[in-house]
Amino acid sequence: MINGMINVYKEAGFTSHDVVAKLRGILKQKKIGHTGTLDPDAVGVLPVCLGNGTRLCDMLADKDKEYVALMRLGIVTDTQDMSGRVLRQSVVSCKEEELRQTVLSFTGEYLQIPPMYSALKVNGKKLYELARQGKEIERAARPVTIKEIEILSIDMPFVKIRVECSKGTYIRTLCHDIGEKAGCGAAMETLVRTRVGRFTLEEAVTLSEIETMVQEGRIMQKIIPADYMFERFPKAIVKKEFRKRIDNGNFLFTDQVKMIEGKFEKRDSEQCRIYNDENIFCGIYEYREKERQLKPVKMFPPNE
Repeated sequence: MINGMINVYKEAGFTSHDVVAKLRGILKQKKIGHTGTLDPDAVGVLPVCLGNGTRLCDMLADKDKEYVALMRLGIVTDTQDMSGRVLRQSVVSCKEEELRQTVLSFTGEYLQIPPMYSALKVNGKKLYELARQGKEIERAARPVTIKEIEILSIDMPFVKIRVECSKGTYIRTLCHDIGEKAGCGAAMETLVRTRVGRFTLEEAVTLSEIETMVQEGRIMQKIIPADYMFERFPKAIVKKEFRKRIDNGNFLFTDQVKMIEGKFEKRDSEQCRIYNDENIFCGIYEYREKERQLKPVKMFPPNE
């Protein structure tokens, strides 16, 4: 079984679940999970977790993301993108400078109402299932943070923007909200996810490229180990005679490990990467000052 992560370039027409299903066939393993949905028409970075790396799915889903979106002014659809039914069309009368100010005004935190065509669940039902039945229900606005928004080009009625945002942000809805504030409406034309945390578009590989690498025996060149996500923590190796303790996920005393990388100061709640005597990553441990012990926080069993 392959353990770790792979940076997949999701192509248009695939759902995130489609990518996982195809990877299960290509890699011939079941334990695979994605780190957050990307609309079928959208393309770009989709980190996928493999084997014991699936324990990172929730962690990666929380990472900041970056997108490049093309917005069309003067049109409103039920899906907030150009795949939906047109609800309203308007003349775009705002001046370019006014538009720039409107777009940039969304920098920072704002309350965003999730779209009906989304996978969010309300009373056990996904919103898009209700939307397809012609139903619309009230959704509570949620705070999202637009960390940075940059206007890349304006060619009326099209505006291309780059957005760095917090988890849970719908770029379709951001385009819609910009259009409403501009007084002419807007819908998202295209969307590219260019970054998720440290995973970038330049390093992403398509499903067909992955399949070729598997056939040629090169796939491990693209597998990112789980401990990549914890490089900021000091590294420790368990002494050989205490190997069973880490194999079983037990607590450790500091004299049972040897620090080999980074500075560990034995502060309460300080975390470190723990490896076995074969230098195989096994988990993240946290120092508890009261007990003077290292306690497991998240384990990554090598043979899971």
